Amino acid sequence: MLSLNKLEKVIELEERLRNDYQQQLDAKTAEIEDLVKQQAELQATIDSQQATVSQQLETITELSGKASANQRVEQLNRELNNRADKLQEEVAELKKRVKTLQKDLAEERAENKTLKQFDPPRMKKNLDSSKKKLAEKTRANEALQKSLNTSKAENAELQTKVKELESRLAELEPEQVTEEAEEVAA
Repeated sequence: MLSLNKLEKVIELEERLRNDYQQQLDAKTAEIEDLVKQQAELQATIDSQQATVSQQLETITELSGKASANQRVEQLNRELNNRADKLQEEVAELKKRVKTLQKDLAEERAENKTLKQFDPPRMKKNLDSSKKKLAEKTRANEALQKSLNTSKAENAELQTKVKELESRLAELEPEQVTEEAEEVAA
């Protein structure tokens, strides 16, 4: 029974302590509950802030990636602009060179045209054809000259015959006049 007595005394002590300290216990329990709620709220705030920080970190990471991509794009743009400027300068130089080459080509064509006027093969061909024409004309001239000489010779012969005949006629005419006069007289 001793133990039952002890147990009763312990229960009694517990009740008395509970009565004495129940308010304090209730207050502490309420305080603990408030602190647990505050801790839960703080944890929720921490979690939401952690989520915000994580999101901001992702955004910062993304933006820094975009910023480095933007820097790379800007660098490429600068390089491409420099290349484009150099290419434009080269194109301008090439245009100038093309103009000078076209001018030189025009001069060379004019010179070539002038030289073609004095083209040796063509000139030789023309000379050969001119020589042939000259030879033909010379032969024709010689033939005409021969014909003229023959005609002159014949003309000279005929002239001498005419003179002979005229002199004969002159000789015969006085005879004929005398014969006619004789015939008229008779």
